[in-house]
Amino acid sequence: MANHKSAAKRARQTKRRTTTNNARRSRVRTFIKKVETAIEAGDQKAAAAALKEAQPEIARGAAKGALPKNTASRKISRMSARIKTMGAK
Repeated sequence: MANHKSAAKRARQTKRRTTTNNARRSRVRTFIKKVETAIEAGDQKAAAAALKEAQPEIARGAAKGALPKNTASRKISRMSARIKTMGAK
């Protein structure tokens, strides 16, 4: 329990940010899962379309601090590489 007014405010801010970040992270995971599902199904066009939708969402999550910038870049890069190799098969 916060003993100072400033500590109580900080606790409120943390609670609000945690809720927002959890929702944002969950949303990013949902978009990633859509891409993964399309890749598993072997549908390159659907996977590419899903990635096109997922990219801005992942980038927004990184920009807002819900996940690290390098993590977002790595995820986008690896998914796009996997989609490109689907066409080579």
